[in-house]
Amino acid sequence: MKAFNKTTVVSQFILVGFSSLGELQLLLFIIFFLLYLTILVANAIIMAVIHFSKTLHTPMYGFLFILSFSESCYTFVIIPQLLVHLLSATKTISFTACATQLFFFLGFACTNCFLIAVMGYDRYVAICHPLRYTLIMNKRLGLGLVSLSGFIGFFIALVATNLIRDMPFCGPNRVNHYFCDMAPVIKLACTDTHVKELALFSLSILVIMVPFLLILISYGFIVNTILKIPSAEGKRKAFATCASHLTVVFVHYGCASIIYLRPKSKSDSDKDQLVAVTYTVVTPLLNPLVYSLRNQEVKTALKRVVGMPVATKVI
Repeated sequence: MKAFNKTTVVSQFILVGFSSLGELQLLLFIIFFLLYLTILVANAIIMAVIHFSKTLHTPMYGFLFILSFSESCYTFVIIPQLLVHLLSATKTISFTACATQLFFFLGFACTNCFLIAVMGYDRYVAICHPLRYTLIMNKRLGLGLVSLSGFIGFFIALVATNLIRDMPFCGPNRVNHYFCDMAPVIKLACTDTHVKELALFSLSILVIMVPFLLILISYGFIVNTILKIPSAEGKRKAFATCASHLTVVFVHYGCASIIYLRPKSKSDSDKDQLVAVTYTVVTPLLNPLVYSLRNQEVKTALKRVVGMPVATKVI
């Protein structure tokens, strides 16, 4: 990534973040360090179980594998630097490092938004067209959807990062956040940013609202199909296959909407940081926990991988 506008007189940013908490930063370091290890281990377990269990070699779990990998990369962009800054007196970051962090953060975040939408489409095909599922959701389409999600996600990240990088920064240089996010960095630009903010807001709508609306449409068809199932047990099983995905959808898009689809006049840096903790730490941890605790297939596969006895139904 290129650094920010070369006409700037500011050579680096200071990530204020949790600086005001003083001695509590050590406690935060311990908490975030343990959460980060849990995220890495939990996502690694999900990926290992999917890889080694042949029963999970389906498009649905293939998408979950990619999402777990992307979430791990997403946290790697943010948390290690946060941990260093929590123990350091100096919390500086160079322009180049800030631009790079912003690019990869946005890239993985946008990719995840599109991947979750793809998983919603997968559930639509599985429930509404079960007999044609393997024909429609073949390996070629699956790889194409994943590749398209990554390409669009990182292309949008490149556009957004370049819009911010080209702004002049002539001081102050204190970013009121614990990482380089769009809004806190834009506030430091010494120029009129309204046009670029409007462009970035439009990109946010594209990344958040379009996938979310596609998911809602998919679940509209899913609910309509489920209600036509005659047996109560059949309805329960159908809803159960969607519960994990829906939980992730509402947490992921909910947090993103609070930060990126809110009027600038209602922005609150302190509250934004708390919400940011949710989507940079809690959500990546939520995905593997939700899919492992609420998904019987994953729990059964996990028991088989670790050699635990698996209960079988007696017919």
